Amino acid sequence: MFTTRPELAGTFGMVASTHWLASATGMAVLEDGGNAFDAAVAAGFVLQVAEPHLCGPAGQVPGLFVTADDPTPRALAGQGPSPAGATPEHFASLGLDLIPGSGLLPATVPGAWDGWLLLLRDYGTKSLRTVLSYAIGYARNGVPLVSRVSDTIGAVAGLFTEHWPTSAALWLPDGKPASGLQKNPALADTWERLLREAEAVPGREAQIDAGRRAWSQGFVAEAIEEFSRTAFRDDSGRDHAGLLTGDDLASWSATYEEPAFVDVDDWRLVKMGGWTQGPALLQQALLLHGFRDELSFVDGVASERTVHLATEAAKLAFADREAWYGDTDVPLDVLLSPSYTDSRRALITDTASDSLRPGDARGPARLPAILDSLRGVRVEGGATGEPTVGPQGQTRGDTVHLDVVDAAGNLVSLTPSGGWLQSSPTIPSLGFCLDSRGQMFWLEQGLPNSLAPRKRPRITLSPSLALRDGVPTLAFGTPGGDQQDQWQLCFWLAHVYGGLNLQESIDAPAWHTTAFPSSFYPRSWNPRELVVESRLGKSTLDGLRARGHEVVDAGDWALGRLSAVSRTDGLLRASANARGMQGYAAGR
Repeated sequence: MFTTRPELAGTFGMVASTHWLASATGMAVLEDGGNAFDAAVAAGFVLQVAEPHLCGPAGQVPGLFVTADDPTPRALAGQGPSPAGATPEHFASLGLDLIPGSGLLPATVPGAWDGWLLLLRDYGTKSLRTVLSYAIGYARNGVPLVSRVSDTIGAVAGLFTEHWPTSAALWLPDGKPASGLQKNPALADTWERLLREAEAVPGREAQIDAGRRAWSQGFVAEAIEEFSRTAFRDDSGRDHAGLLTGDDLASWSATYEEPAFVDVDDWRLVKMGGWTQGPALLQQALLLHGFRDELSFVDGVASERTVHLATEAAKLAFADREAWYGDTDVPLDVLLSPSYTDSRRALITDTASDSLRPGDARGPARLPAILDSLRGVRVEGGATGEPTVGPQGQTRGDTVHLDVVDAAGNLVSLTPSGGWLQSSPTIPSLGFCLDSRGQMFWLEQGLPNSLAPRKRPRITLSPSLALRDGVPTLAFGTPGGDQQDQWQLCFWLAHVYGGLNLQESIDAPAWHTTAFPSSFYPRSWNPRELVVESRLGKSTLDGLRARGHEVVDAGDWALGRLSAVSRTDGLLRASANARGMQGYAAGR
């Protein structure tokens, strides 16, 4: 089949990400003697400068990894919780029934800095200054902005000009959206100050911990608390102050967790736990393995039957996400069990379902009462493949992704996000803005994902690892909010059942459904909608419509921004998505 790029192969190291500067930075660190963790951290910081509309310093970083010495997967939980003041009563007093998707109210405790530094301290080899120097250089001297950054700024230019003057000062020089070579000296100064405070103590690990404290207990936390006291416009149409305090930052730190996994024949698929949407991919994989004899690809293109079955499996898995997932006691033992999977698989028929049908995993399933009012709500760009940016700064789930593997066998998959330039006003003394991940909470109480103080939102960020015959083999992932674990399913089916290599699996036509509530404001959903790439073929699209799907043709190359790396018998491989014209893999 045709592929946009070759599947890279080598023996030294591989980096794949959503931006060529990050991939090149990761390779530079590997060439300098660093390992996969050093490379990932350096690349992650560069992504904060190169794709500021997709991730930032005050965002979050969930990840999955194995080390050369231990094939047991671990999870990096770099997602901060809601502030102590984020109570349902506070939002009720503001007259809100949904948490806004922009402004200061949806901010959670920044998790990226602490998450990256924890990973570097425990598994990297390089100093903090070494891995951060690449990003500082781009912030100080300028980074070439891709056109999507300028387009994003243009979409919110009115908001910046009228309500967020600190953002206008940084991103609208001379009143026009930033383009070309963009500098952020305030961010470079922030990072340099963090380094100075870190290097005031001797020793690599001690310096990294000092850098963590300088953020969460020092000048960064102070600046965030002070800025949060000011009211700014958000997509509720009103001005609201934020809730974050220095104590919120000081009381949290990133941790490691045991990931979730399922076994499918000789593969073990690994995801983040049930406080994320990650297990939805596990549920889909189990459901579809029961249809393995009906899944087929011809010349790299999925059959109509394959797309239909995958879509119906996604509806069931994501219905369970709404009913059962959250930062609480999630019944994964039931949701991933053979008996439960069999009962759910029996609900899949030859026609498209138009119902949100969670299972009774632990007593009767309960869904948010507000869902019916959100059904069919149309939002700007509602059926596009890439999450869009509205005029009030709401961003419907876009982010970045990177995967790294080195010759020793260290393997890491990370999906950094949050702190988007368009969704929260810039803190001028720091050169970055807060995140808006709190919009994912429901204000209705009694649900697994209901808002509570110092609780993590159920995030869509969803890196993936896979072992084959017990050997760590594959790392992959994509940006895309609610679509992440649908586009990754497309990749998984193509690779595992279609026999396609990494690049072929990424390039194969993709699809997703919007038949469950969006995790992003205003939380809309469309029960029968199926968004597809037209390369699936006219006969397939016609057949899907005949089954009752409301098919939306997104174009030939519109869905997903996957990247992947693998390691088999010492041979390393990598591939990245050509859609969007900025993701690249590098290696040798």
